[in-house]
Amino acid sequence: MTIDMVIVMVVLFFMFVCLVKDFFRPDFIVFCALAIFLFAGILTPAEALKGFSNEGMLTVGLLFIIAGAIQQSNFLFHFIQLLLGKGMKTTGVLMKMMFPVAGFSAFLNNTPIVVMLTPVVKKWCEKYNLSPSKLLLPLSYAAIFGGTITLIGTSTNLLVHGLMLDLGMPGFSMFQLAIVAIPACVLGILYMSTLGHRILPSTKSIKETFTENKKEYFAEAYIEASFPHIGKSIKEAGLRNLEGVYLVEIIRDRERIYPVTSRQKIRAHDTLIFTGVISTIFQLENMQGLRLETGSELNLNDVKNGNYNLVEAVVSHHSTLIYKSVKENQFRSKFDAAVIAVHRNQERIQSKIGNIMLKPGDSLLLLAGDDFIKRGENTNDFYIISTVENIPVNQPKKAYLSILVLLCIVLLATFNILSIFKAAVLGVIALVLSKTVSLDQAKNFVHFDVLLLIASSIGIGVAMDKTGTAFFLANYLIQFTQFFGIIGAVAGVYLLTAIFTEMITNNAAVVMMFPIAFATATHLSVDPFGFFVAIAIAASASFMTPIGYQTNLIVYGPGRYRFSDYLKAGFPLSIIYFLLTITIVYHTWI
Repeated sequence: MTIDMVIVMVVLFFMFVCLVKDFFRPDFIVFCALAIFLFAGILTPAEALKGFSNEGMLTVGLLFIIAGAIQQSNFLFHFIQLLLGKGMKTTGVLMKMMFPVAGFSAFLNNTPIVVMLTPVVKKWCEKYNLSPSKLLLPLSYAAIFGGTITLIGTSTNLLVHGLMLDLGMPGFSMFQLAIVAIPACVLGILYMSTLGHRILPSTKSIKETFTENKKEYFAEAYIEASFPHIGKSIKEAGLRNLEGVYLVEIIRDRERIYPVTSRQKIRAHDTLIFTGVISTIFQLENMQGLRLETGSELNLNDVKNGNYNLVEAVVSHHSTLIYKSVKENQFRSKFDAAVIAVHRNQERIQSKIGNIMLKPGDSLLLLAGDDFIKRGENTNDFYIISTVENIPVNQPKKAYLSILVLLCIVLLATFNILSIFKAAVLGVIALVLSKTVSLDQAKNFVHFDVLLLIASSIGIGVAMDKTGTAFFLANYLIQFTQFFGIIGAVAGVYLLTAIFTEMITNNAAVVMMFPIAFATATHLSVDPFGFFVAIAIAASASFMTPIGYQTNLIVYGPGRYRFSDYLKAGFPLSIIYFLLTITIVYHTWI
């Protein structure tokens, strides 16, 4: 074992630990690992930057723009709303929802699909008195099923495709993965519609919990004429940094002051609206001239008065908000929204709102002002998963054009008229020239953190291959599975990829396993194509944890799920995908 190999393995170990523990954002962790290889002399600058010119990575960026244009149209939103129709048995509802969602996810980025449809599903569940937890995780699973069907269904497929092109291989065709993915998708939907949904819990939504327990969220404080701090600022009166609560707004005659700055002056007869852990607000009772009225007559509509929306949002895995407190993130000034409550692991966090350190998957209950949509539009910090009024929608002609562009891309790539990359380039040019999307919108649609993660991961793969680390690990894999022959090696590659995907990001799992799979196939003197198919499917088949795939994280809070719910419902799905993939790959490509 060479010194370079030791360095690579040590760095990979610490990178893996950091990804599992969520010490920093995944893209930053992987980029730092790449930087270490560069400064250690393991990679040349050209090798380190190889991923930034990878065709698969660039195609992902272009498809973000096309998916964003379609998302703006709200076409899918209205289609699923119409399709769900009237209330019926859960089995029938899941069938009606999951098959179309899987179909759309085969051609569109599945993350915006789940973000877009979560409020539709929740609203439908409220209308027909069905727990959202019975439908939201199946919604995520359906999007994952569909993403494996085509080359453009997920960034994972395109990443494997790009890595294959780097090896001089032809890569995947548009529907090549469907040989495995369609049977697996059908079996997965049948399982969730018959047995899977019975495993899932029946829980109330965060909004329902809020409605039932308003007294735990809001309190009124009336300023009497005897209050000693009249004419002073909020800060001078000691009302800014309270333990457990913070000031949402001031009601003054018919005027509503929101957000409340620390310099705002207090007047007699003001009504102060506080939110947070109301059980701790009684610290104010000893203040002369301040009369508390906790929740008895308070109504949410009185607080928002038509100017604010009650919005639910989920903190994303790539958010700039994570590992910082609500106060440090300056929610009110940055997004024109006040955080009323933070829910994590099915429970409301009982501590001072401003001091809560945000983590990926946290559900935030927000009082959002008029500028919330404008400020939060296309942000990667959180996913809005409740219906918000006055969301701008594209004109119908532009919506149809964006769908037509996607259809043309699929046809051009399917019939090998153009590569998927060239077809996507033409598609983006058409959308910009037709003014379906502006250049600023196109920039906002691209998730640069995902592209950085993919590009940096490719450099990690180069280091593994160059130092012989991939071949070294492949030897151990072959020795461990040699009793089962080639099918055992394919199964080993699949299982390792699936395990990595559940623990870290799917794209990072692909790049770690790709050189190992290639080295294994080379050692066994077989065509590596089947191994690459197994990696592509395994990297997307993340069903057992909320952190392995973005769509699982999106529904984690809104569905009020526990970590164990994913394990119970997802384990049978993982077995279905594993057995089906290994069987088809072995008989088709090995």
